Amino acid sequence: MALLIDEQIVLPISINEQEYANSYVCSPYSHYVTYAKEELVLIQQRWLKLALKMLIDCFGVFCKWCRINKTVHINNWLLSTNLYPALRPEQLAAALSFLRTRFPQHSLILRSLNGYTNISLLEAARQLGCRLVPSRQIYLVEPAKSDGISSKARWLLKRDRALIQKHGYSVVSANELQEQDIPRIVEIYNMLYLQKYSLCNPMFNEHFIRLALQEQILQLMALRKDGRVDAVLGYFCRNGIMTTPLFGYDTNLPLEVGLYRMLSALLFFIAQDNGHVLHESSGAAQFKRNRGAVADIEYSAVYDQHLPWHRRLCWTVLARILDSVGVPLMKKFRL
Repeated sequence: MALLIDEQIVLPISINEQEYANSYVCSPYSHYVTYAKEELVLIQQRWLKLALKMLIDCFGVFCKWCRINKTVHINNWLLSTNLYPALRPEQLAAALSFLRTRFPQHSLILRSLNGYTNISLLEAARQLGCRLVPSRQIYLVEPAKSDGISSKARWLLKRDRALIQKHGYSVVSANELQEQDIPRIVEIYNMLYLQKYSLCNPMFNEHFIRLALQEQILQLMALRKDGRVDAVLGYFCRNGIMTTPLFGYDTNLPLEVGLYRMLSALLFFIAQDNGHVLHESSGAAQFKRNRGAVADIEYSAVYDQHLPWHRRLCWTVLARILDSVGVPLMKKFRL
C-alpha cells in the first residue's frame, strides 16, 4: 500500500505482483476468474453453465500468462465499492503519468466506476486512453427524489422498517456498541459474505472493526435483541454517494424474520435523511428493483498503454468478452 497525494486529495493505492488467491478488491484474477466461476450457480441452464466454466478456466490460464495481477489500483480502499472524491481530469492525468513512470511494469486500474455517479471521471479516463472493462451490474437509488421512486416501493420499504419493532429489535448506534460486540460483528459478516457468498470477498477482522468504531472509518449500526447483535451494517459517504461495505446478519435465523429487509430499509432512510445517492452494490437484484433501485454497469478503467503487447492483450480480450457476452448475460439474468 502507498498514498498518492495531490493538493488536498489523498488516494490510497494498492500494489500487486501476483497474489492470485487474494480478495477481488486488489486481484483482477479473483474478480474475473475465481469469482466469475462461483457466480455460475445463478445460471440454471446446464449447457450454458458448463460452456461458461470452460471458457473461464481457459481464460484464467491466459490471464496468468499475461500477468493480469501485476497491477496498481488507484483510490483503492480495499472495500467492495470505492467511492471517489471530486477528481478533476488534470489530476487524473497527473496521477496516471506519475504512476506510469513509477511502476512501468504494472497496469494502472481505477475500480468501481459507473455512468450514474462517475460519468465525468469515466469520460476523463476514456479520453486519457484507459480501457473501460465491465466488472458487475450494480444498483443505485436516490431516496430524496420522491418522483423517482414509486409509491409501492416506498410502501415496501416502510413495511420492511416496521419489521424491526415487530420482531422486538432495537437499533443500536455506533456509540452504543461495546467491545464484546466486536467478535459477533465479525461473525455475522463472515456468515453472509464469506460462508454464504465467497472467500473472494474482503475479510474483516476484529482489529479492523475496533478501528472503524474508534476512528469512524465506517458508520456502524446494529440490530440487537435479547442482548445479542443479530445484524450489522457499516456505511461511509463521499462526494454525495453512500455505500455499505460492511453488511451482515445471522443467517441461521429464519428468513421470515427479515433481517436483510430491516437493514436495507435502514440504509434507505439514512440516505434519504442525508440526501445521498445510495450505492447498493450488486446482488439481490429483484429485491432492490422492487424498492426503487436502478441498474447500471460498473467498470474498471485500465491504463496499460505503457505495457508490452502481450500484457495489453489480456485486457483487450477481457473487455471484448465482457462487452459482447458478460454484460448481456448480467442484464438478461439480472445478476
